[in-house]
Amino acid sequence: MKLHGLLSEDLIIPDLKSITRDEVLQEIVKFLKSGDRISRDKDLYNKLIQREDLGSTAIGDGVAIPHCRLKGVKSPLVALGISHQGVDFDSLDGKPSHLFFLVVSSLDNPSLSLQILAAIAQLVRKASALHRRVLEARSPKAIIEIIRDEEDKPHG
Repeated sequence: MKLHGLLSEDLIIPDLKSITRDEVLQEIVKFLKSGDRISRDKDLYNKLIQREDLGSTAIGDGVAIPHCRLKGVKSPLVALGISHQGVDFDSLDGKPSHLFFLVVSSLDNPSLSLQILAAIAQLVRKASALHRRVLEARSPKAIIEIIRDEEDKPHG
């Protein structure tokens, strides 16, 4: 599964203003609501908070993958929020998170949700410069190109 195929320019927030975990989640949810990508914004926000309360979705290397499954979602939704200042997301490596890949998927297809999460984790693992390159990108289109480039690179 290729992440760049799930992301589109209108699902990228190039400059998050939030400075706390809860604010980041709220800002991304509000962004999705304003773009008519979701209708149940309060449900989504609450599900994301519940998931974070179980354990942080920050995987290190400046990346967090907040995610949940939500009733009424037909096809998976992947958004990317970018924080240039970084946010304490209780990461495994203790460093701030800069890239927030938010994944919302259907209750009916848990395996697809896991495939998307695995694709993101694999990308982060094999592309050590990903978060630096994305932070330097000048546009959502450039960000998608960086992700495509990293996914298509042969890594050994």
